[in-house]
Amino acid sequence: MTTYSDRPGPAPSSRTAASAGRVGFGAAMWKEVAHLLANLPLSLLAFVYVTVAVAVGVALSVTVVGLPLLAAGLAGARLVGRAERARARGLLGVRVDEPSRLPHRPGGGAVGAVWTALRDPVAWRTVLYGFVRLPWGVLTFAVTLVALVALWPALPYLVRAMANADRAMVRGLLGPSDELERRVAELESDRGVVVDAAAADLRRIERDLHDGAQARLVALAMGLGLAKEKAAEDPDAAARMVEEAHGEVKLALQELRNLARGIHPAVLTDRGLDAALSAVASRCTVPVTVTVDLPERPAEATEGIAYFTVSELLQNVSKHARATRATVDVWRNGDRLLIQVTDDGCGGADPAHGTGLAGLAERLDAVDGLFDVYSPPGGPTTATAELPWRRRTPVRR
Repeated sequence: MTTYSDRPGPAPSSRTAASAGRVGFGAAMWKEVAHLLANLPLSLLAFVYVTVAVAVGVALSVTVVGLPLLAAGLAGARLVGRAERARARGLLGVRVDEPSRLPHRPGGGAVGAVWTALRDPVAWRTVLYGFVRLPWGVLTFAVTLVALVALWPALPYLVRAMANADRAMVRGLLGPSDELERRVAELESDRGVVVDAAAADLRRIERDLHDGAQARLVALAMGLGLAKEKAAEDPDAAARMVEEAHGEVKLALQELRNLARGIHPAVLTDRGLDAALSAVASRCTVPVTVTVDLPERPAEATEGIAYFTVSELLQNVSKHARATRATVDVWRNGDRLLIQVTDDGCGGADPAHGTGLAGLAERLDAVDGLFDVYSPPGGPTTATAELPWRRRTPVRR
């Protein structure tokens, strides 16, 4: 899903790379000259900005507005870094991935946003870049200018040496920290998806209880109360009311069983995926062949996600596919649990045009899983899900 990280730019072409490797009076050298001459005015502007932003924010940190001002200054520092990366791409031919965006913390409010900005390593490295660039900008401007006027034969070599130092500085201070930073940002995003999904499930359970079993139990209590009142004066009517209440009890029990199955089915806990998925398949409107080939049971969380994934996909088959048969295959491949649900229906399933499949993809992505649907018009439809394999924790008695 989606990540907080920006899409990295394309790799430099072979022609660009080759020209950057040669030293001479070519187009690449003149781009490097332009970059080095621009260092002084741009580094002066960056130095003034980061100095003022940090100094004002720190000086006012004892007041209410100090830390928010510092956070805003750091957010602006990120923009400085983006401009410098763009300049390096255009004039030095160096490609640096855009660092991850600031993670969004659901429910954090303004205080959470300020605290996140204050801990942003990308912004603080950009501030350091702004501080060290001023003396470096003075040096590169002066040396390049002197070489243009008095040291013409040495110009390409001096320019290349200083440009390489600039490249290293951009990569070291303005690039992403490492892959871990990207992963942290992704996990922050995924956590929000999990929280939203859990809240939606709780609302669904509350609604089902209120509109289903609770309503039936209230009606049952009223019916039994009336039967109690009529027991002495009209035993036959009381008996009929008790019989009706007995029917209501059965319906309420069935609704509670269905609700419990939707939360976590007992058959999954007791007998594992094979039996649980067979039970799901038996409720599908088309014949379903279930094949589960696992050397052992996975972790409870992985097992539960696999169960509800297959359950939702088979519900889609029943409601929308107009299929005559379907298959469910579950197996392990290395450190991944793979699920494939296929039907011979009408096809045309598209996660982009339906909330069900899109929500399923988001939930799988939130647990580091993958989801793919191949469903050409006319069918067949194949939905494939992958989950990280985690070993089942042994139960201690």
